[in-house]
Amino acid sequence: MSAAVPADAGTRLAAALDRLVPDGNLGLAVSGGPDSLALLLLAAEVRPGRVRAATVDHALRPDSAGEAAMVAGLCAGLGVPHDILTVTVGAGASLQAQARAARYAALGEWAARAGLSAVATAHHADDQAETLLMRLARGSGLGGLAGIRETAEIGGCRVVRPLLTMRKAALAQIVDAAGWTPVLDPANDDPRHERTRVRHLLASVDWLDAERLARSAAALGEANQAVEAAVEQARHDHLVLTADGIMLRELDLVPREVRRRLLLSALALVETVPSGPELDRMMAALESGRAATVGLAKVSPATGGGWRIECAPPRRQLHP
Repeated sequence: MSAAVPADAGTRLAAALDRLVPDGNLGLAVSGGPDSLALLLLAAEVRPGRVRAATVDHALRPDSAGEAAMVAGLCAGLGVPHDILTVTVGAGASLQAQARAARYAALGEWAARAGLSAVATAHHADDQAETLLMRLARGSGLGGLAGIRETAEIGGCRVVRPLLTMRKAALAQIVDAAGWTPVLDPANDDPRHERTRVRHLLASVDWLDAERLARSAAALGEANQAVEAAVEQARHDHLVLTADGIMLRELDLVPREVRRRLLLSALALVETVPSGPELDRMMAALESGRAATVGLAKVSPATGGGWRIECAPPRRQLHP
């Protein structure tokens, strides 16, 4: 390992990459911030000749083009191929959400062109802890509390997050030891953003330990995978396509969370994706013996402890 890369950090990243991306070349999303620069240093060390980096320039700040060029120079010094992906961020209620969508769309297209097996991002244990607290505050269920997944498909891009067990401070130390000066995005300290407020909360409350919270999120993620496996089996055992619609049969002994997710997957078959509150209201109605309608679907209790899903009748138009 080079002097800038602690042996423990390199070993941990190598093990994560061997599990997540055992074959092929790896893409790195490198913004120039301390986390992504640490990912660049570590990945170049443990996967020499098998990584390629990209910096997405959202063109939202005057310095963004220069920052992308700075990352290109650092990559050249490591012998890592680098591309700058300039995107146009669409208008919308959330600039951050629009930027995220544009970023992952560009990364997905880049990975496909370059023949990369996946794109790694530098999400770490502190990010995971912040996400868990934000979702707790929103009343999320098990799926939400599982936090940031190690792997995901976003906008056609296969994303891996191999640094989820590492702390932000440790990553910053790696960059500092290399003598690099990272980009500091002022948006990360903007108190208008929920994540910024949660980050300050974590820093100010000593009994909220980011590493322990991240471990809890990982445990919840494993529990969520177990529930998903049960739902997949339930689809095989309880979901039947009929001439009149979809039947979810013999649900009395199926755990409620599995029933809820089974209903959600059945509704997707009729192109209906309810919000969390809409799904909760539908579940409450069905469990009290009443039919409920959401979107294009009507769900009714059926004999034998099941539910019948059919297309809802069109709503009557009121004319003046």
